[in-house]
Amino acid sequence: MRNILDSLHMSLDGIPFRWLFLLVFSFLFAFVLTFVFRRIATKLKILDHPEARKIHEMPIPLLGGLAIYISYVVTIFLNFSFSTGLKGVILGGTLILLVGLIDDVKKLPATWKLMAQVLATGILILYGVRLSFLPNNWWGIGGEILLTLLWIVGITNAVNFFDGMDGLAAGSIAICSLSFFVVGMLTDQPYLAYLTITLAGSCLAFLIFNFKPASIFLGDAGSMFLGFTVAGIAVMGGWAQDNPKVALSLPLLILSVFIFDLVYISLSRIYRGLVKNLKEWIEYTGKDHLHHRLVALGLTEPQAVLFIYLIAACLGITGILLRATGDLVIFLEILQGVIIFAIIVILMRTGRNSAKDM
Repeated sequence: MRNILDSLHMSLDGIPFRWLFLLVFSFLFAFVLTFVFRRIATKLKILDHPEARKIHEMPIPLLGGLAIYISYVVTIFLNFSFSTGLKGVILGGTLILLVGLIDDVKKLPATWKLMAQVLATGILILYGVRLSFLPNNWWGIGGEILLTLLWIVGITNAVNFFDGMDGLAAGSIAICSLSFFVVGMLTDQPYLAYLTITLAGSCLAFLIFNFKPASIFLGDAGSMFLGFTVAGIAVMGGWAQDNPKVALSLPLLILSVFIFDLVYISLSRIYRGLVKNLKEWIEYTGKDHLHHRLVALGLTEPQAVLFIYLIAACLGITGILLRATGDLVIFLEILQGVIIFAIIVILMRTGRNSAKDM
């Protein structure tokens, strides 16, 4: 087996567009796996049933996240040697996936899922994946660990909460992954570029089955795994060693569509008295996300999803440009992002006032 893998590695090193091979390989693999797991989920009755807080009207098979996970991990296994950091991402992501699968089959308390996310982040940190920008002393290291925990758990839940319409989470993660891929290539980080193009390929294949009308869902297993993985890769990357401002701003910009939605709904729910503590915040579900409010404004579900895709793409492009620009242009590009979100705030407030369930 080792000889076969070594031969694969050697042959791939000679491919001028290795990233294209990885994109196609992960895409085709995920496509087949999604088709298979859709049938398995249907046969085993692992379904997402309609509820008042959900927008689909028929039971939809789950296990889509398992197809993406297997496609991603196997593609990496066949084509790369696992770095220490990547081992942490995969091990932590596996724990997240398993807990999510249990939740998809038999609902778990939200606090259990949060504990699993904290444990998975701990695994990530033990393998050396953590934010690194504070002084190298006890409070600096402690601060970096705390901020890494907040970042990973925050993005994991942001993507999970965002998975509320057909194709929304998977498509948005694909766009963010492609943005990280381009930055990885521009910054001479082919390893990270290959990891993100593989994730994008898996998501794009799944999107064929998941865009409206969806015939399979990610489930909590898939949405949490995608959030955890992309957050971990963002921490692994050396996006600008010579400029800490860029290094911190770039992942925030690329993933800010998830961050904005999480922050906005959290503040809105607290302000309206809908949540009063962490437990209520974790367990609360409602139709007050960005995509819900766009529909409340009159957009169809596909239009709302495409609208968000465009926002994610715009911010991804801004993140890419951020890597090779001067301080003044950096400021202007960040300002551009703020202006875009100011427009979104207006839309969301209008949507909240128009929605009957708010």
